[in-house]
Amino acid sequence: MDKFFNFDSMITPIIIKIVFWIGLGASVLTGLGIIITGLEWGGGIQVIGGLLIIVVGPIIVRIYCELLIIMFKMHEALQDIRQTLKK
Repeated sequence: MDKFFNFDSMITPIIIKIVFWIGLGASVLTGLGIIITGLEWGGGIQVIGGLLIIVVGPIIVRIYCELLIIMFKMHEALQDIRQTLKK
């Protein structure tokens, strides 16, 4: 508990992983919804757009989450450097 109250360990990377899975699911569901709408109303462009969202959406969500994780990896590296310099 001491690490938790002193902010020595980060819980945000875990939250970022959850955000990734939520974003992945939202991308796929949105893409499927657009495809179904396109099939019902005869919009070939909507079907292609839905497929594009299913393919590109998760990639964009992954890149966004990786950029957030990089900040925490840099924090961990700086903490390791600080610990090394204290010795």
